[in-house]
Amino acid sequence: MQLESDLAEIVEGTTKLLVPKESLVEKAPPREPAFFNPRAKVSRDFSIIAYATFLKNFKGPKILLDSLSGIGARSIRAANELNIIEKVFINDVNPKALEIAENIAKLNNVTNCIFSENEACRFLSLHSKREQRGAIVDIDPFGSPSRYLDCGIRATFHGGLLSATATDLTVLHGLFPVACKRKYYGVPVRTEYGNEIALRLILGCISMVAGRLDVKIVPLFVQNNMHYYKTYVKVLVRTGDDEEIGYILHCKKCGNRHITKETSHECKVCNSKAELAGPLWIGNLYTKDFVNDMIVEENQFQVDKSCKKILEKCKAEIDMPPTYFTIDEIAHIKQSAPISLAKTIEKLQKSGFRASATSLNPAAFKTDARVDEILAII
Repeated sequence: MQLESDLAEIVEGTTKLLVPKESLVEKAPPREPAFFNPRAKVSRDFSIIAYATFLKNFKGPKILLDSLSGIGARSIRAANELNIIEKVFINDVNPKALEIAENIAKLNNVTNCIFSENEACRFLSLHSKREQRGAIVDIDPFGSPSRYLDCGIRATFHGGLLSATATDLTVLHGLFPVACKRKYYGVPVRTEYGNEIALRLILGCISMVAGRLDVKIVPLFVQNNMHYYKTYVKVLVRTGDDEEIGYILHCKKCGNRHITKETSHECKVCNSKAELAGPLWIGNLYTKDFVNDMIVEENQFQVDKSCKKILEKCKAEIDMPPTYFTIDEIAHIKQSAPISLAKTIEKLQKSGFRASATSLNPAAFKTDARVDEILAII
């Protein structure tokens, strides 16, 4: 039995949570008696907005499957704050975490939660039959989600939403390329835009696993901070052979980068040998209508004020080419002081190029101009 003296009551959104006291003061949240990361509040805020947006247009049973729930902070918030949800299945392998989750549900008078103590893939496999699948399936592990993707996709309804988190940042950022290839089927390049490469590796892995199961994914939204990456994708029965898998060619000599489906290493700007990141997802990270709807839904919830600003940046960068440039990177290449982000974007647009800020880095921009063209303009 979890001692109440070990727990603190906090509020996220409109939901009261009982969380281990040590998690609120320790730099690295302890796993005992149960894991809770207070710094992931914005991630949970975005989940509430994304789930509400998705369920508004979903025609089937509105069921959420939380396979690695911990104390259930994300899923109980969804059950409490989203009236549209019919059932929430909360699963974890830790009985102490589930006990806290049940107490949180009682504290908020939430009655549509079903709790189970099971290994995540076994839990998801029990929901793989068509009539038992989830409209939303969440996978939020320590480290990589790759081991759970197969059973997660099988447990997701046709047209359903799969949300997956990765916290193995050292692997995704290129410190362990062999481990990255094993877990995500691709390798990164260590660059200024490493977080975008990481997100594209995760999406590429999900897409490749989905292809093996004869389904496809459509990314709706991605979100990250320094501790984690989270992707939201719609799962659909495969039609056609369109593949959004390829490589990012990055030249460390001149800073050029572009998307390719070939494994060529030649830089088209300076003819040096460039590095390849991938195979990974080379399509859009966001769906325009979904992000627009998220901006509307955001007003309905008590979430961090940064959510709206980030969503507006997501909207602006939709359909922009993959990868971004930082203003410091451009200044370093030119060996001069950086000019402001707003001025950089204005100069590129006045020269006839597309350019926008990016949600992935507050000091960066996306553009369809090549690096040599950027340097000539700025």
